[in-house]
Amino acid sequence: MSGILRRLTGGNLEVAKFGMYILFPIGWMYYFGTNLEERFTVRDFWPTAEQSHKIPESKEEIDLELSRMRRLEALKRERRLREQQQQQETATAEETSQ
Repeated sequence: MSGILRRLTGGNLEVAKFGMYILFPIGWMYYFGTNLEERFTVRDFWPTAEQSHKIPESKEEIDLELSRMRRLEALKRERRLREQQQQQETATAEETSQ
């Protein structure tokens, strides 16, 4: 061992240091970076094809989706208007009772 250290002087020492500077991080990344998929996987993290949205491709599918969205928006609008009307009725009833 001491014979190796005696030969590492000058340029040889710089080459050995450079090799350590390069190989140490690569070795570190290889040791801790292998099998990451198996060690750190979370099952059912991403939705399956059945759980995710299906993008309509044909004109009929697009029309069906648009009509579904319009019906949903109309139901929300009716519900919102009904709630506003009930709030106005309760506000006017409170004003008349005072």
